[in-house]
Amino acid sequence: MTTMTERKRRVTGGVDTHRDVNVVAALDERGSELGVQSFATTPAGYRAALRWLRRFGTLEKVGVEGTGSYGAGLTRYLHSEVIEISCPNRQRRRSHGKSDPVDAITAAKAVLSGEAVIEPKTRTGKVEAIRALRTSDRSARHARIKALNQMRALLLTGPEELREQFRGTTPWRMVRIAARLRPGDPTTAVGATKYSLRLLARRVLELEAETAELKSILRPLVASTAPELVSRHGVGTDTAGALLVAAGDNPERLSDEPEYRDVRWIGEAQR
Repeated sequence: MTTMTERKRRVTGGVDTHRDVNVVAALDERGSELGVQSFATTPAGYRAALRWLRRFGTLEKVGVEGTGSYGAGLTRYLHSEVIEISCPNRQRRRSHGKSDPVDAITAAKAVLSGEAVIEPKTRTGKVEAIRALRTSDRSARHARIKALNQMRALLLTGPEELREQFRGTTPWRMVRIAARLRPGDPTTAVGATKYSLRLLARRVLELEAETAELKSILRPLVASTAPELVSRHGVGTDTAGALLVAAGDNPERLSDEPEYRDVRWIGEAQR
């Protein structure tokens, strides 16, 4: 039976997050340990963790490490339960060695002491969509640059007849010519180089199409999310997108400390 004292107890939770398991700790208002338990990183596991924490009393706050990685799912769930999430000082904890229960307890203590006070990004709105699209856009652009550099390297060390064929060409013309090459025998030096150049050139063209498609989605999405931001001189879709992702969908979570003021202004541009 739950006593009157237990019903009035104020509980702070701490979570050490992993790919498959979250280790959850519960402390009372004096910092005394109430328990440590592991839960699966599934919706059912999130619900079980919340029920377990509330068994000890009135749940006030939960400190979750890795809210942007392994802890993202749990963070979204706890936000729906209107619980403030704070991210503890991971670097300081790691300097004392790795221990999941200890890390979970330390996370809770960081919240209880007031050291961890920043609410994480909600990752549920337009800015989260921008973040996801920018991830694939960056990947495509980096892969395109890598393929172009590999083509240049092949031509630099390749057979003389190929070097002469491509001498003085612009990168775009190099790609267009290489995409139409007929390798012949790919087991010879000339044939293998032509074959590799053609594959790389066609990869570049595919990546160009990917980035064009992503831009057609990102441009109106970023503009509708923060019209004031993109209207500023020198702020294009890429820059605005990066700034929005830094601020998150809920920039009001940030404090008024000087290091957060610029990011908070970006949030104002979303409204």
